[in-house]
Amino acid sequence: MRIEHFMTRRVVAVSPDTSILAAAKLMLEHYISGLPVVDASGHVVGIVSESDLLRDDGKGVDGSPWLQLMVEPDARTGEPAQLGERKVGEVMTRDPVTVAPADSIAHACRLLEQRGIKRLPVVHDGKLVGIIARADLVRAFAQSAEKSAPTPMPDVSIDSRLAELERQIWRSRARVSRPF
Repeated sequence: MRIEHFMTRRVVAVSPDTSILAAAKLMLEHYISGLPVVDASGHVVGIVSESDLLRDDGKGVDGSPWLQLMVEPDARTGEPAQLGERKVGEVMTRDPVTVAPADSIAHACRLLEQRGIKRLPVVHDGKLVGIIARADLVRAFAQSAEKSAPTPMPDVSIDSRLAELERQIWRSRARVSRPF
């Protein structure tokens, strides 16, 4: 089984110049936890995920500046404005692991497991053509399990007994005399 058969082709992606706030809104709107980051020519330059947004950037007092803002909104003067001004390129994971459409599902599973990630951009000739996420791999697993499951053998003895019962019911109904 190949990645191209299970990948999501209509990918929501952002550019490095997209604001962090806009990226967060896209994730919420599309019920996804990460976005590929592509340059103007469609080449994958990074990935931005919920983890990237919540990661300590070294500038916050206690953890992520975004979390700090939620807990103590007045603690950092001007931070709400910066939230809309900061760009995805500042927090994204650069040079993400990618796969090709012809790669195997097993390869994608191994990469996700080894790297502890949730999604892989699918690239062809360096350009983004899809994304394969854990949910896609679960779908591949389910389809594979369905195909490999043995088809149940019909129980001839039960089928013949049911047919005989049905004949007896119809026979007894036919014998009942009904007044007109």
